[in-house]
Amino acid sequence: MRLTSSSIYWKVCLINGAVLCVGTLALVLSPASISRRAVVSELVVLAVGLTLMLVANGLLLRSVLTPVDRVIRAMRTVQLGGAASRLEEPSSGPGGRLVRSYHAMLDRLEAERAASSAMALAAQEAERRRIAQELHDQVGQSLTVVLLGLKGIQDRAPVELQEELVVVRESTRSALDDVRRVARELRPGVLDDLGLLAALSALATDVSAHGGPVVRRRFGAGLPDLGPETELVVYRVAQEALTNAVRHAGAARIELSLLRVGDHLELEVTDDGGGFPGPVEEHAGTGLAGMTDRASLVGGSVTVVSTPGRGTTVRLSVPLRVGDVR
Repeated sequence: MRLTSSSIYWKVCLINGAVLCVGTLALVLSPASISRRAVVSELVVLAVGLTLMLVANGLLLRSVLTPVDRVIRAMRTVQLGGAASRLEEPSSGPGGRLVRSYHAMLDRLEAERAASSAMALAAQEAERRRIAQELHDQVGQSLTVVLLGLKGIQDRAPVELQEELVVVRESTRSALDDVRRVARELRPGVLDDLGLLAALSALATDVSAHGGPVVRRRFGAGLPDLGPETELVVYRVAQEALTNAVRHAGAARIELSLLRVGDHLELEVTDDGGGFPGPVEEHAGTGLAGMTDRASLVGGSVTVVSTPGRGTTVRLSVPLRVGDVR
C-alpha cells in the first residue's frame, strides 16, 4: 500500500510508527543507558529524545492534517447561493485529495442549485403563462360580456338610471383594463410577437402611464438578436428593477438603457430616488435574489449600486454568444 494513496488514518499510524521505530533504534544502537536511579544527565537525554520525537511527529502530521483544518474552516463559510472560497491544492497526498474533493462538492452544489433555480423559474413562467391566459380568455371575456350587457340595459333604462349605469360601465371598463394589464405583466405577448425592444418600450410606457415616474429609454444601435430565454431574462430583470424604483425608491425619473458593451449586453435601470445606505446585501429581498438567479441561467450577473439621496442603479450584464455578434 502506497503512503501517498492511503487514508489519513493509516498515514497517521504509519507516521507515529515510524517515529517510534526510529526512537527505539536510537536507544538500542546508542551507547546511552539508564540507571536504576536516573541521574540528571540521563533525564536530560530522555527529555531531548522525547522532544525530538514529538517535534518530528508534529512536523510530519502537520503536512497531513493542515489541509483538513483548512477545509473545515472553509466549510463553515459555505452558504447556499454564495461564492465559497477555493483553497490551494497540495501537490499530492490525502490533503490534496481532500481539497480536490471539497472543490468537487462545491461544483456539485452550485450545479444543483443552478438546476433547481432553472426548474423553479421555468415552473414560475409556466404558471404565469397559465394565469395570464385564463385572465385574458375567461375573466377578460366575461367582463367584455358584462360591458356589452350594460350597454344594452343602458339603452333601454329610464333616464333616472342612466347616470348610475354609466358609472357601473366605467368601473367595469376600468376593471377590464386592469385585468389586461396584469395579464401583460404576467406574460408579455409583445415580447413574443415584436421582440425585446418593443416589450421594454411597452413596459416603460406602462410605468409612466399609470402615474409612475417618467422613464427615459436609450437603446443602442445594432443590438444582436438574442434567444428567447435571454430576452425573457432581460425583460424580467428590467420589470423587477422598474417595479422596485416605483414602489420603494420614490423616484421621479428613471433611465432605462440597453447597450452592447464589448462582448456583453448590458441592461441598466437608474432612478433618482432615495437610495439606501450600507451594503446591498442588507437590503436585498426576494426581488434581488430572483434577478440574480435569472441572470445566472444565461451566464450573466446583476450588480446594484445605491447611494442615499442619489438613487439606485441596477445593472445586468449578459455575455454574448459567438453567433450573436454581428
